Amino acid sequence: MHTVVELLKTYPKDLGGIDTAQLAKTIQSLIECGQACTACADACLSEDGVADLAKCIRTNLDCADACSATANILSRHTGYDANLTRAFLEACATACKACGDECARHADMHEHCRVCADACRVCEQACRDLLVKLG
Repeated sequence: MHTVVELLKTYPKDLGGIDTAQLAKTIQSLIECGQACTACADACLSEDGVADLAKCIRTNLDCADACSATANILSRHTGYDANLTRAFLEACATACKACGDECARHADMHEHCRVCADACRVCEQACRDLLVKLG
């Protein structure tokens, strides 16, 4: 998280009253969740019963894309659009919930799904917490 915090501190203008610590935590959660989802999808593709994991793979990839896009939106502050930011956070929280739920279904059989489900839960909560802070 060090780089995220460091970059937020270097922004030359005021961040408009956004809680910098919460913003940094959310961006880091998004990055970690996106990576976990990408890795989980890849691990699912290596499993013997890959056909049974098609929905999990699809949900992983959707969530990874949502996390990446949301992290990018939260990293841009020039010309900030609160409505767009809220929409991305809400969509990402929804994707994280869906992916977390799907991965949890496979967590007893596949450790990568358990790890991914945990990352999704953390990210979903971080998105929801930031939404509350944004009002």
